Amino acid sequence: MKQLSRLLRPAAAVLASSALALSLTSCATTTHAAEDGMVTYVEPNMFNNLYPPSGGYYPNGGVLNNITDRLLWQDPDTLELHPWIAEEMPKANKDNTEFTFKIRKGVTYSDGSRLDAANVKKNYDLYALGDEDRMLTPSEQLPNYEKSEVIDDYTVKFYFSEPSPGFPQSTSVMNQGLLSNATLDLDDTGFAPGNATEISGSGPFVIEEEELGTKLVLKKREDYDWAPPARKDHQGPADIEGINIVLAAEDSVRVGSLVAGQSDVARQIEAPDEKHLKDQYLQIFAAPTRGVNNSFHFHFRHPLLADKRVRQAIIHAIDRDNILDTLFSDSYPKGTSILAKTAIGYKDQSTNYNFDPEESKRLLDASGWRPGEDGIREKDGKRLSVTFNEAVPQPRSKEMFTKAQEMLKNVGIEANLNPGDRSAQQKAMKDQDTVQVRHTMTGRANVDTLATWLDGTGRNSFLNYDEKTDSFGDEKLQKLVKDYFDLSSEKDRLAMTGRMQDYLSEQAYILPMFEEPQVYGFQPYIEGFSTEAIGRPSFYAVDINPTEGED
Repeated sequence: MKQLSRLLRPAAAVLASSALALSLTSCATTTHAAEDGMVTYVEPNMFNNLYPPSGGYYPNGGVLNNITDRLLWQDPDTLELHPWIAEEMPKANKDNTEFTFKIRKGVTYSDGSRLDAANVKKNYDLYALGDEDRMLTPSEQLPNYEKSEVIDDYTVKFYFSEPSPGFPQSTSVMNQGLLSNATLDLDDTGFAPGNATEISGSGPFVIEEEELGTKLVLKKREDYDWAPPARKDHQGPADIEGINIVLAAEDSVRVGSLVAGQSDVARQIEAPDEKHLKDQYLQIFAAPTRGVNNSFHFHFRHPLLADKRVRQAIIHAIDRDNILDTLFSDSYPKGTSILAKTAIGYKDQSTNYNFDPEESKRLLDASGWRPGEDGIREKDGKRLSVTFNEAVPQPRSKEMFTKAQEMLKNVGIEANLNPGDRSAQQKAMKDQDTVQVRHTMTGRANVDTLATWLDGTGRNSFLNYDEKTDSFGDEKLQKLVKDYFDLSSEKDRLAMTGRMQDYLSEQAYILPMFEEPQVYGFQPYIEGFSTEAIGRPSFYAVDINPTEGED
């Protein structure tokens, strides 16, 4: 008996109870992958913008990773860089401010136009500089970009005002996915939902159909023949016919659709569901995101968190082992620094994050915070009351907060949760009077990841820079960032990344929670499913083997 017969029996009742499930059921006749070659991929969120510099949002990047190619390819296992649309690795000058790329001949976009040096120049000029009139923002991964120059039809040269040894890696990410000239002429609304079929990349799939907010249909390009030569898993056109990307926001619906055989792949499988899927003979893949860990960042310029002892007290009051053991699985390793162990430049900081509630109380006593009538500490007539954001895209953020809230209450700190959707949370995280403890993460596999994250003139993730006063709360932190970007070699930048991690721990600016994966579930007959270096799905090498798992 095949495993497939087992998959079709359970969970029908769960699915029938949800409107989202009905949308999956309605397309079930097109999800028989073995019959029509179309893979149904279930997403918790649909894309909101297909402009590549906006690809950091996983639903955006998941589409872009399958419809665009890049100059270089980063091996997701070794993180080594290889030529892709570039014919060879780039030539750089001594201080890494100039890079020359030879472009592969014969590559075309899905609209039939040619991918050449002039087109590459147009891509990078837009991504690096942005276009304010069209509301297209620059990519944070291309700092200090000055210009590009077409040397000949298939040679382009890039110039930077400061050393940029991380630039080659930046050319491998979907945030620099190459698009046709006509696509690059679109404004912000042209990349938004409702216009997906107008986006033309050179990748192995092309967007053929869009049902606004609920479904996206990608079909394979029969003429695709320019995969990275270093890819050993597949060359030529994709084996599958295409991908149905379907929205299923509820966790139970995504899990139920897999168990019932109505979907083939699903993203963001919650930790409690992993064992259930494995028991149903389904596969689980936890892809590392290799960047800034899922963490609690402290907006240290806020008066309540300005004293390092208070920040240390919060760190020692939270029992991360308890949170991870009760809410997560082995797919979520405990964080030991702001960077994941799999990140470039990681340095172990684990000794700074021990659970020690008695030490928390001692630190709070020493800083003058005394328990009030209800147990919450007070000082100079103020309560020690801090607000966390709910990290809507991150797994189990609200549940994490609830457990941390009780732990903090035990030492006399009141914790509140800021409500709102993703848009409201993004706004709140930029205001220290609204959110004092930021729950966040980012996936990146670049040597510049941490410096970009800390830069007060860039991401400003700790709100170190205050625009109103044009000042930095911690000048030393910003100097570390500046010193980093002054370095011209990757080796020196790696050493400085270690120093920045030491400083963050010394100042108690962060509590790393776990190394956040992207967890996928998929059917036993799906072979060759993979992700790029930071967990976005790749369907290029997927094959369907309906006999897989026969008894």
